[in-house]
Amino acid sequence: MMEQPQSCCKGAQVLLNVQSTSSVSIQYHPLFGSHDDLILLELDEKLLEDVLHQRVTLRGQLDEDAVLCTKSKTYSVKFVGTSNSVFLVPPADYSTLCENSQDCDGEDYKQQVEASIIKVALGNMELVEVAPRLDKLKSILSETLYSSDEALATEDLEFMERSMRRLYTWDDLTNKVQASDDELRTALQAISAVEIDGYWRIVDEKYMDLILRMLLHNSVLNDWSLDTLIEDKVVSVLESDGFPRKLAYHCLHVYGSRVEEAMDEGLWRMDARKVCVHFARGILRQGKRKMGSFMEEWIRMIPEEMQASFDMLEGEVLTEKLGVEIWVHAFSVSSLPYTPAERFSILFKERPKWEWKDLEPYVRDLNVPGLSSEALLLKYTRRTQPTIDAEPVFTAR
Repeated sequence: MMEQPQSCCKGAQVLLNVQSTSSVSIQYHPLFGSHDDLILLELDEKLLEDVLHQRVTLRGQLDEDAVLCTKSKTYSVKFVGTSNSVFLVPPADYSTLCENSQDCDGEDYKQQVEASIIKVALGNMELVEVAPRLDKLKSILSETLYSSDEALATEDLEFMERSMRRLYTWDDLTNKVQASDDELRTALQAISAVEIDGYWRIVDEKYMDLILRMLLHNSVLNDWSLDTLIEDKVVSVLESDGFPRKLAYHCLHVYGSRVEEAMDEGLWRMDARKVCVHFARGILRQGKRKMGSFMEEWIRMIPEEMQASFDMLEGEVLTEKLGVEIWVHAFSVSSLPYTPAERFSILFKERPKWEWKDLEPYVRDLNVPGLSSEALLLKYTRRTQPTIDAEPVFTAR
């Protein structure tokens, strides 16, 4: 079979095959220009496979800096200028072919090997792993809380149409929230969101309180152990009490956990801390309370099977001494922003000075790739320690 004649080598292949001792002449491509649609992206090996197989997405609104997301991580996208000129050479089919293909043969071949430059790149896009930007998530889902009124109005079309104007599907959330899919799912679980009729919702606290109280009431009536709740029975009874089946399951997920050794049997164990924190939040929603009064009401409200300990409220409440009395008020880490600068700003507005034992629960969940907890404290706080034995005190930097 006769070998096909070789076309003139003027594309990127020239540079890919060039020898270290060889030289290549360059020329401007007929289509040379700014070509703003062509951007260099620098990748490490870990990200290369995801990009090549189209397992990444760019996320962000028009007024936001875009981020690139893989399945599990989020990266900022920044332009980095270079001092050297970077020439972009397109494939051969973009290049101008020799007018006479015979010119590519014979002695003159080496003389004519050249690359056509279509663009001079002044820099490239760089990816840096960042924490997901999740503050918007709770804000938009809180626009329309799922309430008992909505649960009872399933046949009220006007009510449903009015509510659905500010509801969000999974696709809506991935378009609005700058986070990877895995990070978004983790965040939805952290704020106790639930998918109802295709929309992600936060259930109104008063409605969740009603469901939980009914579950605990039924456990007493039916002599259920809170350590071995049978899923089918609990859901069936709550459904007969008028609660949607989906929310009966949701109540178990929010305030309990599956018994691992009995997964097939559908057994649940109520989480004492989650239940106790729920009732503490309810008491303090009205304002701060004296410690003695708060503890008395709190203990009275929780189930007999559970033992309340003030340590359970770490990251949920703060105490202050006024005169001879100790007062308690709500200050939940779940209400604070995820951005470190905003988080520390709010913390130091709440208290100008923090002892580490009080501060630690409010910074424990901060996650900034490339920065340790110690580095975050060094960046946003000043640490003082009067004596070696004294507790360190942190103030705003």
